[in-house]
Amino acid sequence: MATDKRKLRHTRLRKKISGDAERPRLAVHFSGRHIQAQVIDDTAGKTLCSVHTTADDAKKPHANVETAQKVGKLVAERASAQNIKQIVFDRGGFKYHGKVKALADAVREAGINF
Repeated sequence: MATDKRKLRHTRLRKKISGDAERPRLAVHFSGRHIQAQVIDDTAGKTLCSVHTTADDAKKPHANVETAQKVGKLVAERASAQNIKQIVFDRGGFKYHGKVKALADAVREAGINF
C-alpha cells in the first residue's frame, strides 16, 4: 500500500521534473537496505554519474541517515568532477524528511545547487 502511494507521488513529480544537459536530474531511491543516487540527462537518456551503497567506496549494510549523507557527498563529488553545478532534485516519490533530506543537504553542502 505504501509503495503504491509512493509510486503515485513519483509519477506526479515526474510530470514536472526533467533533467537536461545544463541541469541534470538527481534521482534517488531507497530500499530497506540500500540507497541509490543517479545524475541523469533525460534529453540524451544517459546516466552521467551514480552512487549505490553496494559499491566499494560507499559500502554500508543499512539505509540510514548517515549512509544517505555519505552517498550525497559521493554523488556531489562525482558530479562536480564532470563540471555539474546545478541539478534538479527528484526525490522519487519519497517524502522530504529523514534520509531524503540528509542526502539533499549533503549534496548542497558539497556545492551543488538546486
